[in-house]
Amino acid sequence: MAKINEVTLISGGPKGPNCEVRHYVPALVFSTGDFSGNFWHDIADGLIPLFFTAKSFFHDQDFVMVIDQSHDYWLNKYRALLHGLSKQRILRMDRETRTHCFPWAIIGLIRHGHMTINPKWLPNSMSLHHFHDFLAQTYGGRSQHTISHHPNSRRRPRLVFACRHHGGRVLLNHAEVKQMMEEVGFEVIEFEPTMETSLHESNAILSSSHALVGVHGAGLTHLLFLRPGSSFLQIVLIGQDVPALHCYRIPAIEIGLEYMEYKISNYESLGHTWRKHTRRPRISWIECTRFEVDHRSHYSEASAAGAEQADVGRHGGLGDLPRDQSAGLKGL
Repeated sequence: MAKINEVTLISGGPKGPNCEVRHYVPALVFSTGDFSGNFWHDIADGLIPLFFTAKSFFHDQDFVMVIDQSHDYWLNKYRALLHGLSKQRILRMDRETRTHCFPWAIIGLIRHGHMTINPKWLPNSMSLHHFHDFLAQTYGGRSQHTISHHPNSRRRPRLVFACRHHGGRVLLNHAEVKQMMEEVGFEVIEFEPTMETSLHESNAILSSSHALVGVHGAGLTHLLFLRPGSSFLQIVLIGQDVPALHCYRIPAIEIGLEYMEYKISNYESLGHTWRKHTRRPRISWIECTRFEVDHRSHYSEASAAGAEQADVGRHGGLGDLPRDQSAGLKGL
C-alpha cells in the first residue's frame, strides 16, 4: 500500500473548499498505484472490484471516476471497460491542480477475494457471471450460449495453448506437448499475451475456442473470455495448490467452465530448491519454474471427431483420481 495516497473528505459550507470545478454528479475515488502492470492484478484487484462498486452504487452510470496513480497504459488498455461503466470523463487525481467538488463520493472499491465476489454481500446480488457477461458485451464477438462441438463436425475443436517462452514457468518440452494435443484431435492456437495485447484480440481468440491450457500465471486470467461450457486446464506447479485454487479454479467453475488441473510432480520439475525450515524443509514454489511434462504416457487414442472423449493423464480418467492426484485433459 506504499503507493496509495491518502484521500480526505471535506464537507462543504462556508468553511468548505473554494470549488474551482463543481460537478453535479457523484465521484468514485480509487487508486491503481499498487497493483497495475500485472494482468491478473489489473482484473482481480482493479476491474472486478470497480465493476461491482459501480453497479452497486451508480445504476445510471452517471458518476465521475477519480483515479489516483493512474498510468497511461492502464487507461488505454481498459478504456472500453471504463467507458462501459461511466458516462463521465475520467479525472486523474495526480494530474489535477484545480479543486473539484462533488455532491457526494464513494472512496475505495468493493473487493471480496481473489477474482470473485460474494452476492450475499451486495445489495443487487450480482456475481462473477455478471462481470463475465460485461466482458462479452464490451468486446463482442461471442454469445453467452454454452459452447459445444458436434462429434460429426469436420472442423476440429480449437484449443488455446497459453505459452511462456521467456522468463520462468517454462515448459521445456513445449513442442512435444503441442504435438500431443494435435494428435488427440485439437486445432492448437499458441497464445502468449503481453501487456500490449489488446483485449479485443484476446476475446476474438478465446471466445471462439473450446479449451484453454496453460501454466499457472497471470496469462490464465484470459479464461474470462471463454464461453460457458469451455474446458480449462491449469498446470499447477509445486507448492501452488492454494493460489491455483483461489486465482483460477474457483472463478473458472463460477463462470461455467469445465475445470481440470495437472499437478507437476517432483520428478518433472528441473528447477526446484529446498529451503531449510525450523521443523522440516519446504519447497520454494517461486523457484519451481522450469519443468517438463511427462506427456508420453498421458493420452489415450482419440480421433478429431471424438476429441471430446480424450483422456490425458497417467492415472486414467479424472473420475478415478484421488483428490490429491494430478488430473488429465479428460473432457476437453
